[in-house]
Amino acid sequence: MSMKQRVLGKTGFSVGEIGHGLWGMGGWTDADDKISHIALRLSVEGGCSFFDSAFAYGNGHSDRLAGELAREYPHRPLVLASKIPPANWKWPSSPTMPLSEVFPRSHVLEYAERIQRSFGRAIDLLQFHVWEDVWAHEAEWQDTIAELKAKGVIKAFGLSVNRWQPENGIAAIETGFVDAVQVIYNVFDQAPEDSLFPVCRARNIGVIARVPFDEGSLGGKMTASTRFPKDDWRSRYFGPENLPQTIARVEALKKAVPKGMSLPEVALRFILSEPTVSTVIAGMRASEHVRANLAASKKGPLPADLVAKLRAHRWDRKPAAWSD
Repeated sequence: MSMKQRVLGKTGFSVGEIGHGLWGMGGWTDADDKISHIALRLSVEGGCSFFDSAFAYGNGHSDRLAGELAREYPHRPLVLASKIPPANWKWPSSPTMPLSEVFPRSHVLEYAERIQRSFGRAIDLLQFHVWEDVWAHEAEWQDTIAELKAKGVIKAFGLSVNRWQPENGIAAIETGFVDAVQVIYNVFDQAPEDSLFPVCRARNIGVIARVPFDEGSLGGKMTASTRFPKDDWRSRYFGPENLPQTIARVEALKKAVPKGMSLPEVALRFILSEPTVSTVIAGMRASEHVRANLAASKKGPLPADLVAKLRAHRWDRKPAAWSD
């Protein structure tokens, strides 16, 4: 199965418009390596070429899975991305935190080398897993990234922008040191279109859209009685402060879904309708997820009139304790 390719900004990497997110394979309670390997192989065979990991996903576990996949397909141009965890292990970051507490040079170098060993080759895209624009003009991170590129440890650098803070990264992009940005963008979270996307278009920055299904709600199967295990981070995200209003909005959104389409398909194709996006990373832990998402890609962007209807479902939110 072929997949439409897009260019990841000034990195020049050609990537499938559907990318494979590995968070659920490394850091969720029901992860199973055997199932993960099958899903990853199916992705490659279906045309996926962008695989997004992070050291924090199982303390390097998803990085190892990505590296194993690349070794299994040495002749496929797979783009492997990962993220440096904050040194204080706090998500999200805060503008009151100094750079020396979050991304000191020694910490970045250490974890870049650990990720590189797991990949078994240079890191195509290394990202900071949190970011604050108050650090944008500090020389330490800029010099560290330049050093990693000069040594061939990484090929490109990007930021994973904090949840619901799409403008918090623009100052860093404008320094010229950022090649790609990863941001939450979906039917509910349309705010990146306001300020971030225009800057990315102007500066040829690759855009990686994450959380296409709003952490699962846009899969359409959750209800007001859905509960997750206490040791699953989703139990906090979909707690009493967020679950009821989320379900209400999902039910309203379902009314806009045309006959013959599913809510997940509409959610994914809404993002694919935005040309600024280079790739959409969906968490595909099982084969059925891969097949469904690749099928949505094959159908292409949504009709313009449907996109216009979906814009009415924009939901502007602010970070809260439960949304970390």
